[in-house]
Amino acid sequence: MKTLIKNPMAQKRLLRFKALRRAYVSFWVLFILYALSLGSEIICNSSPLYVRFEGRSYFPIFQFYPEDVFTGSGRQTRPDYHRVDRSAAFSRNDGNYMIFPPFPYGPFRSVDPDSITVSDVVSLVFEPMPQVGTVNITSDFIIRRAYRLDAFTGFPDRDAKGRDLSEWVAIPQEIRAAVAERFSNRPAAAIARSITMPDGRRFTVSLSTYEPRGKQPKSIRLTFRSMDEKKRASSAGTYRVDLDRQLKRTRNHENGQPDLWLELSEAKRAELLDMAANRRYGPVDNAVTRIGKRRYTVEFQKQDVRFPFPPVKGHPLGIDRAGRDVLARILYGMRTSMTFGLLLVVGSMVLGIAAGALQGYYGGRVDITGQRLIEIWSALPFLYIMILMGSIYGRSFGLLLICYGLFNWIGISYYIRAEFLRLRRQPFVEAARCMGVGPFKIIFKHILPNGMIPVITFFPFSLVGAIGSLAALDYLGFGLPPPTPSWGELLFQAQQYRWAWWLILYPSLALFVVMLLGVFVGEGVRNAYDPKQFTRLE
Repeated sequence: MKTLIKNPMAQKRLLRFKALRRAYVSFWVLFILYALSLGSEIICNSSPLYVRFEGRSYFPIFQFYPEDVFTGSGRQTRPDYHRVDRSAAFSRNDGNYMIFPPFPYGPFRSVDPDSITVSDVVSLVFEPMPQVGTVNITSDFIIRRAYRLDAFTGFPDRDAKGRDLSEWVAIPQEIRAAVAERFSNRPAAAIARSITMPDGRRFTVSLSTYEPRGKQPKSIRLTFRSMDEKKRASSAGTYRVDLDRQLKRTRNHENGQPDLWLELSEAKRAELLDMAANRRYGPVDNAVTRIGKRRYTVEFQKQDVRFPFPPVKGHPLGIDRAGRDVLARILYGMRTSMTFGLLLVVGSMVLGIAAGALQGYYGGRVDITGQRLIEIWSALPFLYIMILMGSIYGRSFGLLLICYGLFNWIGISYYIRAEFLRLRRQPFVEAARCMGVGPFKIIFKHILPNGMIPVITFFPFSLVGAIGSLAALDYLGFGLPPPTPSWGELLFQAQQYRWAWWLILYPSLALFVVMLLGVFVGEGVRNAYDPKQFTRLE
């Protein structure tokens, strides 16, 4: 490359750019990634590269063929080549075959859920239901009625009536005082206190808010709630049972704890197995069962193919909400982002250079008028204009490029104007005027080549900004129309499905890498054009 550049100053700048190793490597990495994205159809495509059918050759990647050509169905629509490849009409001849790209999924094709292999294991997850009991007591704490108090005292509810609650539970003094207030028919606020039993069990006893009534109450209700459900659940046994396709257990209970599955009755186990068998064909409601003195909810869990779907074999980066492969959409999205950025920056540079050159060269009223018009134009709300234009003409790549380009040129025009104001009084410009050279030739042949440093140094940073802006607009829903592959659109899906980590990680990583490489390249270009490196006094 150095031999192709004859200008000594340009050669020095190229050497300085290469000296910053990360900038030079980033340039080639970014160039290779963009080149690969330009050939996305050869890498990721649901259409085959080559089809051999009945002794004839077809190239679907370059030419459209209706479905009737391969199936004889009379349909003139685009064929589903994956389905055609598996059809009996195509496979009856051993000479028929298709050669697909290395990754046989395009950015618009929805994956067939039946093609995704998932585990057949059905898991029965036992979750202990919260233990809540109530007891109605008299003023001297004699039990009049109990409901599920056995979970806290260990005695059946039917044996509790007429007994003193203090025999089983050490009632806190605050609760006793609150009970006395209620029996005195005085207003009282809600109160709750914790109780620790001799065996280490902990629960709370509470009273609700009380308002005075026409006559004193005959009984007051206390509510008991367990405080350590997780601890009690872990000590009760195994709460997960995995069943294979034959409904046989594939996972034993852990930590030597009692096996809840064996504590179930035969009838209850048969009922749960029947529900687990139905879970293979669709969701089923949770079941409720009682084991010993505790009640459990049984949830039937199985991995289902629901979009978005995490990475699996054949789809290393996962699948989005519409069943489309994330890898294909990221690759095609890079081509869209880079192409949009390059076209936007080049177009903005052309407009900015033209506006800044005219203002800087002529100065005076042209400069003042141009600056005022630019200030008015820059005050227009870009996002509102995008919404208005999109609602009138519909979202499209060209409309987005034009609307964004009409505002993106303002920044570079300021730098070009400043360069022309500085250079127009230089001797070589005065000499050109004296020789009768026209203004157009002076602007673009004499001044502009000497004022291109801001354009060159800002180009990589402007490209990074354009890529980020496109992703932001797509994320907000004002960018490219669906189903155009876009990184911002994938991030918007990630906001809707926050559990789908692959929709967050991979598009963000692609955007981060491309923008980081662009910043490194811009840093190298700025370092190469730094004038201090060539004006240092020795």
